Amino acid sequence: MTVVALDDTDSRERGMCTTYAAHLVAERLRERGASVERALLVRLNPAVEYKTRGNAALAVHADVDPAVGLAVAEEVVAEAAETDDPRTNPGVVVAPDADAPDPITEFAERAMREHLDPGEASALAAAHGYETAQWANGRGVVGALAAVGAWSAFGEWTRERIDYRAPERWGTERDVDAESVFSAADAAYPDAWDTVDREEDELVCVPHTPGPILYGIRGEDGETVAEVADAIDSEPVHASELFVTNQGTDAHLREANLADLEDGRAYRVDATVAGEPETRRGGHVFVPVEDDGVRVECAAFEPTKRFRDRVRALRPGDRLTVCGEVSDGTLKLEKFAVRDLDATELATPQCPDCGTSMESAGADQGYRCRDCGTAAPGKVEREVDRDLERGWYEVPPCARRHVAKPLIRGGWDAPVHPER
Repeated sequence: MTVVALDDTDSRERGMCTTYAAHLVAERLRERGASVERALLVRLNPAVEYKTRGNAALAVHADVDPAVGLAVAEEVVAEAAETDDPRTNPGVVVAPDADAPDPITEFAERAMREHLDPGEASALAAAHGYETAQWANGRGVVGALAAVGAWSAFGEWTRERIDYRAPERWGTERDVDAESVFSAADAAYPDAWDTVDREEDELVCVPHTPGPILYGIRGEDGETVAEVADAIDSEPVHASELFVTNQGTDAHLREANLADLEDGRAYRVDATVAGEPETRRGGHVFVPVEDDGVRVECAAFEPTKRFRDRVRALRPGDRLTVCGEVSDGTLKLEKFAVRDLDATELATPQCPDCGTSMESAGADQGYRCRDCGTAAPGKVEREVDRDLERGWYEVPPCARRHVAKPLIRGGWDAPVHPER
């Protein structure tokens, strides 16, 4: 089974989409009589600064001669890639087998969590006899080679059905009936997720970029996402493709300690809240956490909307597991789990006889009741109500990264509080 992989054909300003380029590759291979077994949509390290949006690489697995696969991919990139954008640097890698050798598998795993060099990718591809093609600085070879190894590297896969617009409509406002999207999303939930954000009244599945995507439906299986897509009322669908993807799997997170954190990577870390949450200019919420003498600031930025209220509800002493990308030393929260809540506070004691609050008897002299003469040596612990419960909290669908795992998908180690 030949793998035809490509990356970096789109542009932040000009649009396009590498998923559409992969669709064209699959379509043209089918027209040549090839059997396409699957199309992979692989989300790589979301912290890479030169990504367009979701840092996706694509791979088409087809029963075709590798030379034909390379020719078709080169043809598609030449026609469709936005190479006039100096930040668009397409790359193609063609491999004769979907079962990647260990070095290629390891490269794919690293591409999920590190920053890699195009030179290393080209050399590794050449060492294994893979055909490559590149444009401009060839940075897309990194993602393409990672997409070659992804099928062997990752064991958890979901699905996305993407419907595309007619090319003459690209760059114009999308015509999608919101009521039909919400209705289809409700009918398929939780097997299809992140289709809409109910509290924000937002169509998450409909992009705002000038590219070819009309909408993309994510879920557990191909049948479910197809049913949702087919139930949406919209402008005419020009083409459709079903992708096997690592979206919604948390494949980017690595287990670590606070002392091990590095910029440009994403982690899952246990820590204790070390100070009061603080809301800063712009509505961003920051809270410090610490472990073994190491302190790191966590942030819930304004686009995470109501998730910030969960962070504001934290208190010093709460035990957490925090997940997110590190940038400039700050961990940008995607989700967190409350492991243990500090449910007490120190309070002025009450008189056991009359029930009124005691007053300070002076420095280091405790408290006394002026009326009854009773005394207490110091403040006492009092239980407080908390707006949080133990378990997992997440950003809402409107703010979720493509690769981040929604709580509704299950498999967690504590109760969950999903956002819809």
